Amino acid sequence: MTLKEQIEDFFNQDSGSLDRDAALRTFNEFKFFLNRGEIRAADRSTEDGSVDGWSVNSWVKKGILLGFRLGQMHDYSPNAQFRYFDKSTFPLKGLSLEHGVRVVPGGTSVRDGSFVAPNVVIMPPAYINVGAYVDEGTMVDSHALVGSCAQVGKRVHLSAATQVGGVLEPVGAMPVIIEDDVMVGGNCGIYEGAIVKRRAVIGAGVILTGSTPVYDLVRGAIYRRTATRPLVIPEGAVVIQGSRHIDGDFARQHHIAIYTPVIIKYRDEKTDAATALEEGLR
Repeated sequence: MTLKEQIEDFFNQDSGSLDRDAALRTFNEFKFFLNRGEIRAADRSTEDGSVDGWSVNSWVKKGILLGFRLGQMHDYSPNAQFRYFDKSTFPLKGLSLEHGVRVVPGGTSVRDGSFVAPNVVIMPPAYINVGAYVDEGTMVDSHALVGSCAQVGKRVHLSAATQVGGVLEPVGAMPVIIEDDVMVGGNCGIYEGAIVKRRAVIGAGVILTGSTPVYDLVRGAIYRRTATRPLVIPEGAVVIQGSRHIDGDFARQHHIAIYTPVIIKYRDEKTDAATALEEGLR
């Protein structure tokens, strides 16, 4: 059987009756390729069933969930004053100088089963969870989170306190995807399988979720998640915080408005992310 078939076979078996040693051997082989970025929770694809150039590899998510089922609680404490405990199948990632990743001291954790490419810079404290894929030249700034199975492209800047949500279950759901050359401002949150297309700029404090519509002032369009498609931020869009009025006598009487992200402009090939954001805010 292929590795994919083995993972799906063990995933479908009852935890109490499966051959644990055989399942662990398969899982460790699976995690080896996951750590190398040779398998990932979502891939670029133009095949039927893909969404905006991406398709979910549900069997990879099943492999990660299998690892949680197989793991036993383990004491990873380095000493009596610094205690922590986790599943034996998911210790910290064994990074070395040869990986070419710059991890600045100060409380960062990168979990085993994630891929972090050469020339990634991680500022403290940051956290990269299992199944995440962080491509070359990306900056993960202080207090940033890359959630389980999130896919982050090349030369992305995740500014301080950015939260990229994890989508591990359901196994068929699209994880959060941030494509190449995206700038994400500080204190942003990108959740529930949103896709941010290449060269987009997400201004500080913007929250993108499946339940929040995004208003495009340039194209006169509204983007939102549907039953078959996640929220997608178009290529080169510059997104900032906005608000919209609520209908109803009470809301009008009290001047109530609710938060919504707004696309204020689009980058062209001559503007960098910082310039595009500054021009959009003028």
